[in-house]
Amino acid sequence: MSSSGKLPENKRLLVIDDEENMRHMLTAMLKKFGYAVDSAINGKAALEMIAVETYDFILCDIKMPEMDGMAFLQAARDALKETTVVMMSAYGNIETAIDAMKNGAYDYISKPFKSDEVYLTLKKAEERERLMRENRFLKERIENIEKNYRFGSMIARSGAMQEILKMAEKVARYDTTVLISGESGTGKELVARGIHLASNRSDKSLITVNCGGIPENLLESEFFGHRKGAFTGADRDKNGLFKEADKATIFLDEIGELPFSLQVKLLRVLQENEIRPVGATKTIHVDVRVMAATAKNLKEEVQAGRFREDLFYRLNVMAITLPPLRERAEDIPPLIQHFRQRFNRVLEKNLVAVAPAAMSLLLKYRWPGNVRELENIIERAAVLCEGDTIEPEHFPPDFGSPGGAPFDLALEGETSLKRAQKMLEKQMITRALEETGGNRTHAAKILEISHPSLLTKIKAYDIPL
Repeated sequence: MSSSGKLPENKRLLVIDDEENMRHMLTAMLKKFGYAVDSAINGKAALEMIAVETYDFILCDIKMPEMDGMAFLQAARDALKETTVVMMSAYGNIETAIDAMKNGAYDYISKPFKSDEVYLTLKKAEERERLMRENRFLKERIENIEKNYRFGSMIARSGAMQEILKMAEKVARYDTTVLISGESGTGKELVARGIHLASNRSDKSLITVNCGGIPENLLESEFFGHRKGAFTGADRDKNGLFKEADKATIFLDEIGELPFSLQVKLLRVLQENEIRPVGATKTIHVDVRVMAATAKNLKEEVQAGRFREDLFYRLNVMAITLPPLRERAEDIPPLIQHFRQRFNRVLEKNLVAVAPAAMSLLLKYRWPGNVRELENIIERAAVLCEGDTIEPEHFPPDFGSPGGAPFDLALEGETSLKRAQKMLEKQMITRALEETGGNRTHAAKILEISHPSLLTKIKAYDIPL
């Protein structure tokens, strides 16, 4: 064998054979191939050697006194880990080879053998080891990438989101109150859930409540509980959400919708860590971490007299503002991949790609509904796609066309904030109803408002159903 055919000199190899001539022959031959070679007279001696030395490859005879090759394989299974073992025998057959493989051997060669046969077997094993090493490296790299792109269920590649998720990870270690702001669909609840899961309260459930989804006359009872007889229909004591969240975390979504009358009572909870159920004469101590989220600008709500200033500052201890998807286009491709993989599982599809034309539309679109809208678009495409590639025709008819233009373009020339707000609300409600086929319950969820609020706005804006 020429020197150019040698394997790397740092590879260690152990020969296990009871025949001295075989050990001597294999040792001399393998050293020529560039291995550092040790030898053992049987499996028992080999066990002692692998206990103190790590080998890349082992050539092991099957028929040996004291401990044969099969017994060695079974006894050394845990210690061998990623060592490649090749079995040898002059008495072998197919059944023997299969048994050796079942016990962890990589390959099997029959005696007598030529030097080239041993070399080619080891070269094949060397290639296997290289591929395993590359697979480990790629797996670790993917895990690191996913770790960098993820926080809880959030996926982020953009610099802006990376900074936000780093901050969220730091905040998670403490019981600091967090206020998460951002447009509808930016992932406020996902950030809150990620903070909770990374906190020391993660062994308890995250209690989530939509402040705009509970009728005002029931909010106090839902939040703080009530005593039997406190009001008509209170036929038993009831624990409120804050009591259920004791030693855990409560997430108050759409805190800007909280009625003014209840804001002062929430302030007391944040200041005193106490609640008073409706109809009770004594307060109850609770240990609750509070996180809140809003799509409204609470500073403007404070200035307008709709939100208490003292409550705002109590909530705004650690402020996290999520940018809209249109300002972090780098996150769109990994989000698309995530949703594609999810809907492959859920819908039992085999979508492997997004066509360039379709991807171009997805990247150019302004995403008024943010990540939730992107998720809905990909789900729709997955349902309609019959092949393995998402194409533009799988998107809604007006997607990317002038009819589906960003909302801000439709407001060009408008100077009144009040009129602009009404126009935006009407357009967003109309689009949500179109996307849900007129399903008002689903539309309310998309818009993150209560069903009664949606019905009121539909009537006020005279939106046809």
